[in-house]
Amino acid sequence: MSNRFHLAVEAGDLSVTVLWYQEVLGCKLDMSELGSEEGLWQDVDFWGNELTLHSSTPRKAKNVDMNRHDVAMGNVVVPHFGVHLEMDQYKQVRENVLNNNGFLDKPYIRFEGTDYQQETFFVKDPNHNVLEIKHMVNSRDSQ
Repeated sequence: MSNRFHLAVEAGDLSVTVLWYQEVLGCKLDMSELGSEEGLWQDVDFWGNELTLHSSTPRKAKNVDMNRHDVAMGNVVVPHFGVHLEMDQYKQVRENVLNNNGFLDKPYIRFEGTDYQQETFFVKDPNHNVLEIKHMVNSRDSQ
């Protein structure tokens, strides 16, 4: 459990958002008696990290502030959170997103030809939280 990251976000309609994290992203739920309070919050295994989805008043798309920042080879929404996935997991999540509500920002390659080459895309969950899903060509663990 050491060095795990924890993030808690507003989920809007918890039943809708939890299902999206399960079916679209493929996340597992913490089904222990300490992993949720029915109707209030649910812990999600976010690829080894703890994401807590809290029930809240659902955000409407028109009320979501989409601030974009220019960064190397992109104009990204801030705030966002995300994960680095192995290629097989990345491809599966990318396909699931494509077959559901689609991408906020379609997949593209950044830093091509460098040690930081990555394929990345951005997606919104049902409560308009923005996530970046990426695959790093070279694992930073091996550097």
